[in-house]
Amino acid sequence: MTGFFAILKKISILADDTTIALKHTSSILSDDIAVTAEQSSSFRASRELPAIWSITKGSFLNKLIILPIVFLLSAFLPSVIIPILIMGGVYLSYEGFEKVHAYIFPHNEDSKDKAELTDEEVLVQEKENIKDAVVTDFVLSIEIV
Repeated sequence: MTGFFAILKKISILADDTTIALKHTSSILSDDIAVTAEQSSSFRASRELPAIWSITKGSFLNKLIILPIVFLLSAFLPSVIIPILIMGGVYLSYEGFEKVHAYIFPHNEDSKDKAELTDEEVLVQEKENIKDAVVTDFVLSIEIV
């Protein structure tokens, strides 16, 4: 009977380790949900899936770049991490202020209706929104990791 309880104990330890790993993974991926929800609201319906796919590819590339660098920095230069976090926080604060400012004082160019845009203007705006989403994802990923 002791063998049975030993197996149950090992299963519970494994479940605890899995829970901890899932918490870390979900925090890394949760920023992508916020970025894509905010950034994808400005696309035309026919372009939403390709744009979200582009943001997803950029986000994946961000993770491939960030994770090895963060591991190396934490191993060899841990004192650099705090200034990097401060710079990321300043950037995210600037982005937030810019959104609030644009909401209170709308820009003249934003008043143009989406239906009035030509296909070329839509593609240029889409590329700009994708780039902004990937940059924001990069900073959020650094802050979370």
